[in-house]
Amino acid sequence: MNTKLKPQAAPVVADPHEETIRALYMESLHLVERLHRRLLDVIKDEFDRQGRDDVNAVQALLLFNIGNSELTAGELRSRGYYLGSNVSYNVKKLVDLGFINHQRSRIDRRSVRISLTPEGQEIAETVARLYERHIGSIEKVGGIGEGDFAQMNKLLQRLDRFWNDQILYRL
Repeated sequence: MNTKLKPQAAPVVADPHEETIRALYMESLHLVERLHRRLLDVIKDEFDRQGRDDVNAVQALLLFNIGNSELTAGELRSRGYYLGSNVSYNVKKLVDLGFINHQRSRIDRRSVRISLTPEGQEIAETVARLYERHIGSIEKVGGIGEGDFAQMNKLLQRLDRFWNDQILYRL
């Protein structure tokens, strides 16, 4: 029987400040992810209440973000309206459903310009009305006021800039 103990690495003493930042950062990441999913749930619920199942929440949000603009799928991504590889899929689906017009650019035949049809505009207006209802009650019901939103937006912009710098400068 071998009674010798194997040497173990000395335990790393973590900086308490860094541990606090780690916990708060991870909580923030979780909240950002959850809030996006919850927003989609809120939009889906609004359409369910209206008995509409012809468009999903991601597509409705995409239509809202296009609004009165005429742009390309690439511009949707670059403006931060929509991220991910499903842009082309959802745009094609919305064209097939009659919510989006698409037309080849006269200047660059490779580029396709998109805009909303009247049916797409109706979906975008449903989302806009939902947001207006929220704006009318969020301070009273949610307890989130002007100063809270200003601070939250400032911090989210700083986090966005930090993440963007991580990508741009490969930090």
